[in-house]
Formats: sequence, C-alpha cells, structure tokens
Amino acid sequence: MLTYWLMFLAPASMALLLGQGRKSNLMLFSFIGLFFALLIGFRYQVGGDWGNYLGHYNRMIGLSFDDAMQGKKEPGHQVLNWLMARWDMGVYGVNIVYGTVFMIGLVKFSRDQLYPWIAMSVAVPYMVVVVAMGYSRQGIALGIFMWAIVYLRQGKLKTYVVMILIAALFHKTAVILLPLGMFLYGKGMFLRILMIVPIVFGAWDLMLADSADNLIYQYVDKDMQSAGAKIRVAMNLLPAILFLLYRKKWKIEFDDYVFWYWIAIGSIITMGLVGVASTAVDRIALYFIPIQLVVYARLPYLARNQISPSMMKLMIILGYTAVLFVWLNYATHAYAWVPYNNILLMNIF
Repeated sequence: MLTYWLMFLAPASMALLLGQGRKSNLMLFSFIGLFFALLIGFRYQVGGDWGNYLGHYNRMIGLSFDDAMQGKKEPGHQVLNWLMARWDMGVYGVNIVYGTVFMIGLVKFSRDQLYPWIAMSVAVPYMVVVVAMGYSRQGIALGIFMWAIVYLRQGKLKTYVVMILIAALFHKTAVILLPLGMFLYGKGMFLRILMIVPIVFGAWDLMLADSADNLIYQYVDKDMQSAGAKIRVAMNLLPAILFLLYRKKWKIEFDDYVFWYWIAIGSIITMGLVGVASTAVDRIALYFIPIQLVVYARLPYLARNQISPSMMKLMIILGYTAVLFVWLNYATHAYAWVPYNNILLMNIF
C-alpha cells in the first residue's frame, strides 16, 4: 500500500503548501507525471482487468495485421497491442503508452485549474489508482478527454472533436462526449450543433452501431451489478451539488459554466439511474470524474467568504485521504491492487 500512499502524499503535500498557481510548476508537474506514468505502465499483476489485458496482448503475437484487426475490441486498442507484440514489448509496452497519454491529459487539465495541486491530489485515489491502473482502455479515453477539455476552453472545438474521436478508438463509449463540445460557449451555438450532430451520428454508426445490441445486453439486460457503483457515482454527486450551489459566483469568475453545468446534471442523473443498470452507469460516470477535480480545485476560492482557503484545502485533502484509505482496505476488489508490484523494482531487487 505504501506506493499508493506515496502517490497521494506527493501532490497532497504540494496542495497544502502552495496557493493558487495556474500554469505554474511545469517541471515539478512533469516529474510527478512521469513518475505516475512509470507506476501505471510497468505495474505487474496490478488491476482488476490485468488478466484480460494480458490476454489481449498474447492473442496478437504472431498475427498479421489483417488477422489482428478481426477481433471485436476497439481498433486503437487492437493496433497498439499488435504493434507492441510485433516489437516484443510485452503488455508493459501497451500499458506505458496508456499511462503516459493518461498522465499528459491529467497534468494538462490539473495545471489549467486555479489550485492545480488540489486537482492532482483529488485524482489519485480513484482516477489514477483505480481507473488508470484497472480500466486501461477507458483510462486513456479519460486522459484524452481531459486533454481535449483544455483545448475546448481555448475555443478549439475542432481539436476537441478530433481528440474525442481518437479516444473513441480505444473505448467506444467516449462518443457520448462529443455533444459536450457545443456547450462551452454560447456564441455560434446553432452552427456548433450543425457541426457536431452529424459527427456524433457518424461516429455512432462507425464505432457503436454493430455492437449496440451487445452493449445493451451486457450492461442492462443482464443487469450487471458493478460493486461499489453507488459510492463511486456519489463521489461525482457531491461536487455537482457544490457546483450548483456556487453557480452564480462560477458564472462571474469563470468562462466554462455551461460546460460544467451539463457535467453536473449528468452526474445527478447517473445517481438516479445507478440502481437500474449499475455497470453501464458506472462506466459512463467515469467520464464525469473531472468534475471532482475542477470543483474542488476552485472551491477554496469560491467559498473563501465562508471558509478560509487554507482550511478548505485541508478539508479536501483529508476527505480524499479517507477515500484512499477506505478503498485500499475495504473495497471488494482491492485485492487486485494490493500489494503493488512493478517490474522495474523487481529487476532492481
């Protein structure tokens, strides 16, 4: 467990020591990002889906490109596994690519926040440890999504759309994120809708249509129950409520109110639907996790008239300390993460 606590305490200590600092600490953020990417990429038998991803890689060994693309997994995932098998890089080659892209997205997104180290700290207990180390394909999709949000805030809608389509090559469910692009700025809304709607339908037809019936069967008809789904969805619900409570100040201080409004609404809706199809809702709610980062990274400023920024930062860090402690010690599938092993450390010792 020590590795996970070190991962959390590194950004948490910076969050408590430093104040606001958007776009600062590039070197330190880069170091932390590289450190996390190595821990994600070179982990050994860590994560609930470790066996599945190892099987995906092993099935690509010795296959031609045409044969490799005959599978039912997302094309980006298949191509990456085929390349790594061809270069004899092992499943670690796949994981280091996924971990690196995820961390680039997380670092860029965190540095774009008012309190960047709070955003990074909030990400560790679940987004980094569970998603990036467990759900590799959705992890890279989530990382690309956060990266794309940074470009969207700069008004680069086309870049956002392209990046979400790339994310969908690794996890098809990412196509649901395309319509969010039209909500960031009010200007040119009709034109944005005209541009995004055909892209959404085209992406659906290309990536999801053939497997839609199977997805519905797997996630809804079979009533798959994702252990702990209600707790994970509830983690998005609290910042969504806080966002709505401070919506007036948010509108005045920040230019991305509408975008996060819809993420907040989506978080509330998923809480209401989690009892119907918990696995499906749980996987969709993973894309809403960034609301935790952005709300808590701005809350010390938004709530400064009620609670001092220093006290608010401490409360947030203590809250996520509890999240990590509870997950590592009491989560149903924590055994798949504990103890942590890494091939780089195994080779040294």
